[in-house]
Amino acid sequence: MAEEKNLNDLFLETLKDIYYAEKQIVKTLPKMAKAAQSPELAAGFEQHRDETEVQIERLEQIFEQLGKPARGKTCDAILGIIEEGKSIMEDFKGTQALDAGLIAAAQAVEHYEMARYGTLRTWAQQLGMKDAVKLLEETLGEEEATDKKLTTMATSEANAKAA
Repeated sequence: MAEEKNLNDLFLETLKDIYYAEKQIVKTLPKMAKAAQSPELAAGFEQHRDETEVQIERLEQIFEQLGKPARGKTCDAILGIIEEGKSIMEDFKGTQALDAGLIAAAQAVEHYEMARYGTLRTWAQQLGMKDAVKLLEETLGEEEATDKKLTTMATSEANAKAA
């Protein structure tokens, strides 16, 4: 018979997942910044890299609150999304569509992160982890703001340029 697991276990496993994902994202953002044709998009990727480093620190605080080591668990979902982004960088290098593709790849990452952080925040509320809720809400707000900035860049310039 399987070991009984509960919401605390699920919270910790999902925390490990997003921790791993953020560590991968922070390595990928400089490559996306370098590939971007628009200086505004490149700067946005660099700014989000700095933001992601702070988000990793918040996750480490939550691990500490739980009395657990900050360890990631391989996240196949983020590895797949990052691989798609790499393909866009290779396949569309030097084309008018590159920035639109980079924005789409970045938004796939943001949407994954928003799903994870929203779930973790809800579970933390259920589990009475008030400090974790605050940290997760802060990060969730940043991810939503980044998604909105990417949408603005796509609709104001990148998509039209790609067309």
